[in-house]
Amino acid sequence: MTFARPEHSIYTDTLPRMPAWVTSARPEAFEDVAFLSGAALNHLHLVLGREEVPKALLRDRLALRAAEACAGFSGRPERAPELRDAIHLLRPGDLPGPAGETYLAWRRAVERPVSIKALGRALPILELGQIATWLDTGKGAPVTRAAMALDAVLTEAPRAEVPALILADAALAQALGWDHVVPLLAAGLKRTDLRKRGDDLRLACHRAVTASAVEAARLAVDLARRASLLKGVAPKLRAKGAGAAVKIFLTQDAVAPSALPLPDRAARRLCDRLVDLGAVRELTGRDTFRLYGV
Repeated sequence: MTFARPEHSIYTDTLPRMPAWVTSARPEAFEDVAFLSGAALNHLHLVLGREEVPKALLRDRLALRAAEACAGFSGRPERAPELRDAIHLLRPGDLPGPAGETYLAWRRAVERPVSIKALGRALPILELGQIATWLDTGKGAPVTRAAMALDAVLTEAPRAEVPALILADAALAQALGWDHVVPLLAAGLKRTDLRKRGDDLRLACHRAVTASAVEAARLAVDLARRASLLKGVAPKLRAKGAGAAVKIFLTQDAVAPSALPLPDRAARRLCDRLVDLGAVRELTGRDTFRLYGV
């Protein structure tokens, strides 16, 4: 393993914090709302540019939040624990169910750099040409482009909330010059917002982006601290395959011991050891079928 010993507090304490005037403002005028969303996105852009932020892990956790929001939009009861179970405890040949499919779509959308092919992998029900058309619908500033993409999909397919939100976030990422989709819109929008069109939808998207960018920046700082702690304890792990296991924890929201490159018993011991060291958390509260995450 090549992880350095802890200097984590030095680096994570230097991550920029969202200005208080962004989080406390309650603007009503459209131009003020748009200004705040731009400020929040700019700050998140700076945070995402920092090496100590575990970007793949951040995107995976934001994908979970987006899937949770989408489940709510469709009136389904699944929340984060059920969504994690639907994917991470899936047996070969089993189907994840509708909520699990939604979570899978979001996870696939954030895994690879933004491209028509990668989005087609996340949304196999759509043709690549249709994805390209919707993705290029928007013009103008980033949030405007995202709102126009969302508007276009929902106008043609009112029930396609998940594809619409994924493509809107993809349009936002492309407009901002980000390599990957960073899920922001779904967690910030309300169910009633998805019935809006035109300027009303654009205003709702500005508000959603502001709220979600603030939360994503906070999460990035927290995950950077937790990831640094995990890297710091990695040299204490003596199990063969522990280095590869740590890398998995640094990229995935939740991990089942069976997904680690160790024998089953050794994997469970490693997870318990990491919990004892305070480097990961047990996420389920169960005695069996446990999941662990940073």
